[in-house]
Amino acid sequence: MSSAMGKTATTPRARRLAAATIALGSCLALAVPAGGAAAAPADPVPTVFFGDSYTANFGIAPVNNQDSERGLCFQATDNYPAVATRSLADKGITLDVQSDVSCGSALIHHFWEKQELPFGAGELPAQQTALKQDTRLAVGSLGGNTLGFNRILKQCSDELRNPSLLPGDPVDKDEPTAKCGEFFETGDGKQWLDDQFERVGGELEELFDRIGYFAPDAKRVLVGYPRLVPEDTTKCQTAAPGQTQLPFADIPQDALPVLDQIQKRLNDTMKKAATDAGDSADFVDLYANTGANTACDGADRGIGGLLEESQLELLGTKVPWYAHPNAKGRDIQAKQVATKIEEVLNR
Repeated sequence: MSSAMGKTATTPRARRLAAATIALGSCLALAVPAGGAAAAPADPVPTVFFGDSYTANFGIAPVNNQDSERGLCFQATDNYPAVATRSLADKGITLDVQSDVSCGSALIHHFWEKQELPFGAGELPAQQTALKQDTRLAVGSLGGNTLGFNRILKQCSDELRNPSLLPGDPVDKDEPTAKCGEFFETGDGKQWLDDQFERVGGELEELFDRIGYFAPDAKRVLVGYPRLVPEDTTKCQTAAPGQTQLPFADIPQDALPVLDQIQKRLNDTMKKAATDAGDSADFVDLYANTGANTACDGADRGIGGLLEESQLELLGTKVPWYAHPNAKGRDIQAKQVATKIEEVLNR
């Protein structure tokens, strides 16, 4: 438990009750009179963006904070929060972005605990420290790293098991990659996955509670992840234009539907957490809206292939996308997020 929560909310139940009490008072004070929908706020909306590499938009250059340790968050200058903010401004909706603390490799618990940076470069404060009492909007994506999606990918790929920037170890390095689909559907692999999903659900509940505690008037928007694998996995057996590697490199084709089901389950878990959090929480269902822009959709792909070169370069070497949104995918994220924010603010 973070000491910042104070002695008045020392248990998850107490925190939820405190957050609910404050939120209820806020809702009563801000209730819109009957007879019409609320208009978008005329004044700038104090906003905090949080999240992991999908919010930071790993792989897109240039990156922010290149002269500090935060440069290792690989947060793109034009990540989806920045693009969505500009899009909303064009519609007369101004976000006063108090902070964007999204950072590559962030887990859900890094919202309330410090995050260690790679290469021993130091640590970052908990993302919740960006929230203020006057924050009115908190938006971001967290969950994939807590689930261990990188470890799942490494379980299925010998290429990814080689030394790389992609963190984490395979779930069971003694199990061959050729059997990874079966591994996650039976026995120890299935049990590991079930345990991980239980952790994700519980920590997302904590995430929503903490936003409600530190920013009691904030609308909370959890952003899901774009779809990586298409329904028709035969498309994944063709390299994208200009590429030599397949979109999912050496991951067996029979494992791709399993990966897709895992991602759909993650999406459903995140959506449920937002629903359970109440009226001031919303979910952006990117999975449902990106089926035509997966890593296997060629020129229409919104996801860079696992080993496709991204825009980032370290020590003179191009860094792979590792299945993150490219510029097209970033723009899809931004459009969906901006639409949801406009909807939320117009209630």
